[in-house]
Amino acid sequence: MSYPFPKITAEEAAEFIRHDHHIGFSGFTPAGAAKAVPMAIAQRAMREHEAGRDFKVGVLTGASTGASIDGELAKANAVKFRTPYQSNPDMRKSINEGHTRFFDMHLSQIQQYVRYGFLGNIDFAVVEAADVAADGKVLLTSSVGASPTYLTKADKVIIELNSFHPKQLLGFHDIYEPRDPPYRRPIPICHAEDRIGSQRVWVDPKKIVGVVETNLPDENGGFTPASDITRKIGENVAEFLAAEMASGRVPKSFLPIQSGVGNVANAVLGAMGAHPDIPVFQLYTEVIQDSVIEGMKAGNIGFASGSSLTLSPEVLLEVYARLGEYQGKLLLRPQEISNSPEIARRLGIISINTALETDIFGNVNSTHVLGHKMMNGIGGSGDFTRNAYISIFTCPSTAKGGSISAIVPLCSHMDHSEHSVQVLITEHGIADLRGKSPEERAHCIITNCADPEYRGLLNAYYNSAKSGHTHQSLDSAFAFHKAFMETGNMQDATI
Repeated sequence: MSYPFPKITAEEAAEFIRHDHHIGFSGFTPAGAAKAVPMAIAQRAMREHEAGRDFKVGVLTGASTGASIDGELAKANAVKFRTPYQSNPDMRKSINEGHTRFFDMHLSQIQQYVRYGFLGNIDFAVVEAADVAADGKVLLTSSVGASPTYLTKADKVIIELNSFHPKQLLGFHDIYEPRDPPYRRPIPICHAEDRIGSQRVWVDPKKIVGVVETNLPDENGGFTPASDITRKIGENVAEFLAAEMASGRVPKSFLPIQSGVGNVANAVLGAMGAHPDIPVFQLYTEVIQDSVIEGMKAGNIGFASGSSLTLSPEVLLEVYARLGEYQGKLLLRPQEISNSPEIARRLGIISINTALETDIFGNVNSTHVLGHKMMNGIGGSGDFTRNAYISIFTCPSTAKGGSISAIVPLCSHMDHSEHSVQVLITEHGIADLRGKSPEERAHCIITNCADPEYRGLLNAYYNSAKSGHTHQSLDSAFAFHKAFMETGNMQDATI
């Protein structure tokens, strides 16, 4: 490959990094994440620690990443702080044990926070690319995330030039970075497929200190096949949206869909595509998963805009082998555009996200187990939920063989308040919360969404507090959580 920048090894790249540096890594999920350099930084951190020297860096990404960033750096105790989102078990352990400071952020905000200077100086950007030109134009790979901002704001840049990703990705990216207040203008997207930016990111060539050549696949895992529960959740979502169309509350032409990441999201999109009354639809979302490609091949999904191709290894290879067929059907944007509240409100997006737990009044916890242990983070769910045409949350009604109810008297941590949550769907049914008082919401959620084994306890809780606008008992609001901590089963709760 021909370029005028120094060709260096990952180990040589790691030598540029100093203790207390802030590093912006590419990656929105493991898609497009840097791999070789962060692993070398982790090795360097371990050597520094063995020599008795401090070595920790601030880690900023687009969203979660692969094991090469979050896993290796966490195991090396090399992360001073982490933002805006993570999903790696080693990083999660480091955060919950207090070794790594983690501040959870709405994904639409990370780029502007960096530009505003809220997160300090960015010393290095380490970004994966499919191509880099002499004039500093960088062709990103399977994600965009926050890479454009890291490339432009970092003092120095290291490029991981990864030949696994074809240069034929040119044309699949739409790079647009809004101006900051007080000079910001409306983002000119009025339809999901609108293009408003460039195909590459430009970076000052003088900042590129080296190029590390790699040939490494994305570290995405496969997705678990749909279970009876996730399949039923998907069917319930599809039935609800079909009914909304029949009622005239959703136009016959339908509206763009935003869907979260994971097995439930895949099942939902699959069920929507299979429903005879739902027309061919578009996605304006953050993560493009396997079910999107399956829907396109089946003719159910016409277009998808996102920030990453988070595909299983075999599906990504299939897409790369047939890139020409997906030109004009897939588009990757920076996350402040894919997750923009302005655009979500304008396009009338229907948001579908997964709850960790919800309470009987419609408040949703997306992030914390038992109120104190971080799972992954809020991700982009808040960006879309508060601004959606219809905001839907889905979840299985129970976990751990029924010993945990996902529906509780009061959420142990709140990420989305009742004011933002319009519809709750489990395998048991649909709770349409629009226009309902707290009393009506409680009865609707318990009757339609809670597991039958927990309905008696939930009704007992509601009836135990009979005064006030919202029937809440401070004595037993967390009785479910306490019972699980004491006995391992929420069914042992005493109301």
